[in-house]
Amino acid sequence: MAQLRRLHLQTEIKCSPDKLFDVYKNKISLLANISPDKLRSIEVLEGDGKTVGSIRLWTYVLGDSVVAKDRIDAIDEENKSITFDIIGGEVTKYFKSYKATIQLFKEGNKNMVKWSVEYEKMNDQVPDPTAQVEFLVGMAREVDAYLVIN
Repeated sequence: MAQLRRLHLQTEIKCSPDKLFDVYKNKISLLANISPDKLRSIEVLEGDGKTVGSIRLWTYVLGDSVVAKDRIDAIDEENKSITFDIIGGEVTKYFKSYKATIQLFKEGNKNMVKWSVEYEKMNDQVPDPTAQVEFLVGMAREVDAYLVIN
């Protein structure tokens, strides 16, 4: 029987949660410029790329150059979180379902970014997507570093 699993990884950031949230919500096209070694392009296929229901095609590098098609499922302005449902591309070869959520918040006097992935594997031989979550956190760190100096 298939089982829904979750992975979480968070790290401290230097910029404000509002600033990083704004990039992931409203300026997603900047990511390929900020982190070209990880992300080649983001193409909006449906919607405006910023609102719930929008569908985007990401070309990124995780070992090889791969693609993922996502749909924005939820945006929570108050909690500064965005949930993406992966609906196509490499990930869907290995996972029946795969949702990623980024959340930006303050923890005491620290600014934090947390990526959470909820997934269901196609079979037990598929490894947990630890490398993908580390990739997402690494990219958020690169965007944070860019925002601190710009």
